[in-house]
Amino acid sequence: MKPAEPSPQVKLPYFDYLLELLKDGNEAVAKSFGRHVHWGYWENPKQAMLSTEDFGQAAEELSAQVCQAGNIHNGLDVLDVGCGFGGTIAHINERYVRMGLVGLNLDDRQLERARATVTANGHNRIEFHQGDACALPFPDQSFDVVLAVECIFHFPDRAQFFKEAYRVLKPGGYLALSDFVPKKKLLPFTRMKLPDWRFYGKCNLQFSADHYRKLAALTQFDCLVERDITVNTLPTYRYLRKLAMHQGKIASTSAVAETLGAEILSRLALLSYVIYAFKK
Repeated sequence: MKPAEPSPQVKLPYFDYLLELLKDGNEAVAKSFGRHVHWGYWENPKQAMLSTEDFGQAAEELSAQVCQAGNIHNGLDVLDVGCGFGGTIAHINERYVRMGLVGLNLDDRQLERARATVTANGHNRIEFHQGDACALPFPDQSFDVVLAVECIFHFPDRAQFFKEAYRVLKPGGYLALSDFVPKKKLLPFTRMKLPDWRFYGKCNLQFSADHYRKLAALTQFDCLVERDITVNTLPTYRYLRKLAMHQGKIASTSAVAETLGAEILSRLALLSYVIYAFKK
């Protein structure tokens, strides 16, 4: 069977890189990013072991933290937007029952892996759909929870996504997400034109905490959780360097520059990793 081609709208070189390594059977990459493609969360960052197993568990725990913010429990209908390889859907599927789980992504290649690796357990139902986060292909009031784990910065319009999430949520439903959020003093620099490297694709890192609060009010969401977990995610950067050394080569110059830039800004408390939860 011919491998799926990326959608013309999808330009994420880091997924191209990961998919190629996964196709080649790279064990370290499979353990690190074959399920979740996001940063890790360590409750005690100073105790991070930085093995592939440790990072895999930390990535699992980050999904758990977002699910906790979204008040995930048994018997819900959940939409994971920007679902990647289906890791968060798999996480919920393995821990809860009577769930209706739907993953949405623009890139068919990511969905192809999700469908091949994530199978419904017990009384759960799982579906994966190709679609646009800003034009969700679902009826009004279809879901109890909408998730967006470390992907909203790729969406072309956060405001439109919030409107769509509000539309498809049932009354009392939750929108939970994680995002890289700049401090006010960093905002002018995020608007500067930089070299068009974009190993991580087009990322809008110009949305501050104040922007989120105003957007929540505009779309009639109540903001219940605004939790800065930057410190808990910092071991990710050390692990990425270790993994790159293990591979014997770097993905690209832009991969190094963009990742190092995010680390420096995070350690200087200019860029925060934040979990949000909003209630309809």
